[in-house]
Amino acid sequence: MESNLELRMYGLVPYNISPIQQAIQFGHAVVEYGLKFFNDDIYQKWAKEYKTFIILNGGTTNNNPLNMGSMNEHLKYIEDNFNIKISTFHEPDLGDQLTSIVFIIDERIFNRDKYPDFDESIHVYEQWVKQFGEENNLNEIIQLREFLHPKNFRLA
Repeated sequence: MESNLELRMYGLVPYNISPIQQAIQFGHAVVEYGLKFFNDDIYQKWAKEYKTFIILNGGTTNNNPLNMGSMNEHLKYIEDNFNIKISTFHEPDLGDQLTSIVFIIDERIFNRDKYPDFDESIHVYEQWVKQFGEENNLNEIIQLREFLHPKNFRLA
């Protein structure tokens, strides 16, 4: 990841707990993230320079394999498709249900003004790709942008 990119801690929380509980569950997962990845350069940069949280409505939580909640499905999707560091929290007072998923992403994923989606107004695909940098994980960046697109998630 380029070192000059803005970072944010994104997270998913269940829809059916109060706003203060959503923030608390998010906070629990952020603490877990810090414990797991304290020495990671990206975490240190985010913690020192940005500290920005984006808390999204992740839907339902249910770890029943026959009727998975959307949060559980999102977690599996993230784990299966992205090479990003994540942390989760399972609330003991709610039957150990998954209550938060957090991860750090850079501006190429969330800043759609600076990094607009590809459309016909950008005539040369290679020119559009070049704005994202020379990283080998461009497909993952584009896929993560699509996953976190505002049409899929609303702020909690």
